[in-house]
Amino acid sequence: MEEKNKIGFDNDKYLLEQTSAILERVNRFNQRLYLEFGGKILYDYHAARVLPGFDPNVKMRLLQLLKDKIDVILCINARDIERKKVRADFGITYDVDALKTIDDFKEWGIDVSAIVITRYENQSPAKSFKNKLEMRGIKVYLHYPTKGYPADIDLIVSDLGYGANEYIKITKPIIIVTGPGPGSGKLGTCMGNIYHEYKNGFKAGYAKFETFPIWDLPADHIVNTAYEAATVDLNDKVMIDEYHLKAYNKITVNYNRDIEAFSLLKRIFEKITGGESLYLSPTDMGVNRASSGIIDDNVIKEAAYQEIIRRYFRSSVEYALGLIEKDVLDRILTIMNKVGAKVEDRKVVMPAREAAKEAENSGKGNAGIFCGASIELQDGTIITGKNSSLMHAASSLILNATKYLSGLPDSMYLLPQSLIDSVT
Repeated sequence: MEEKNKIGFDNDKYLLEQTSAILERVNRFNQRLYLEFGGKILYDYHAARVLPGFDPNVKMRLLQLLKDKIDVILCINARDIERKKVRADFGITYDVDALKTIDDFKEWGIDVSAIVITRYENQSPAKSFKNKLEMRGIKVYLHYPTKGYPADIDLIVSDLGYGANEYIKITKPIIIVTGPGPGSGKLGTCMGNIYHEYKNGFKAGYAKFETFPIWDLPADHIVNTAYEAATVDLNDKVMIDEYHLKAYNKITVNYNRDIEAFSLLKRIFEKITGGESLYLSPTDMGVNRASSGIIDDNVIKEAAYQEIIRRYFRSSVEYALGLIEKDVLDRILTIMNKVGAKVEDRKVVMPAREAAKEAENSGKGNAGIFCGASIELQDGTIITGKNSSLMHAASSLILNATKYLSGLPDSMYLLPQSLIDSVT
């Protein structure tokens, strides 16, 4: 059967362009740049799905190329620790994810220089997490909520604002500031340390690295629409950067939160530096070169289309479980309508539905409930599974796919009956 996986993204080309862009930005700021990393550095499976060929760990490969020039600061919000906030893709809490990130970075030969617990207000879980990190020999900084933020610029940029939090000691020209998710305090950490840098007579700059939205693709390009689908819970909107249009008469895009925050961030930076900002737009602040790796626009358009449908199914499940509100589901439906997507456009949908019907017709299922599951393998083959009194449909699917990939007959039992009986 014909291979279904076509490549639309060139990692090597992207790495070359992206590395060059970061080093160029460092040179603009007296050889010290605080680079806020939005999104995921490792395991960026959204990017891999919408940009076929994209290595989910290519950003870590980028950091490896720069590792002699970087310090890494990992931020985590004390309130997220207290609430036991969970990272949706891995199902682990943010504090556990922080520990995992430290270990992951080490496996790639990169040490995390410091952990910053942001918005710290003596929360007991945050204290315990700090102790756990220090037992592992990791330097931890406690940063309290910034006084005056966001309304009082004079207070924010003062010894009572950014200056009240301890300076994070760094030595390298590029400081990577990352965190497990939105609201981790990355921007505040960057600005706070830049405040201390200038107070100590050392100039430093700030830039933002985010893969999506892709600023030099149209706002309605389906890859950017897929970003809106991925952030439907945040209600992010990709729109024209009016600041950039006014400054350069050039159309670029950004998302609403960055555009809305730009005026404030520009005033804060100018207050810190005592001069005019080099940045005239949110687009100026970014260093993303993702578009340089795109080698087949049609391939990524189809992939993004499929991702939007996938996100619809995910949102539907989350709504059924009570994890999201109805307005979030309504927004993903609006996005589906915007691109003209139907759930049946995803190849695995109809086979899964047919498998459910087969379960009912063959007297399988469980307690009168009949489910089907379906997966498309790399060679394009679609494998299905049905639920029964012994297995969920997805479990049956995995066994069937394993038999197919191993060249085993469908009639063969992979698990001994005694084992199945013991767990059911």
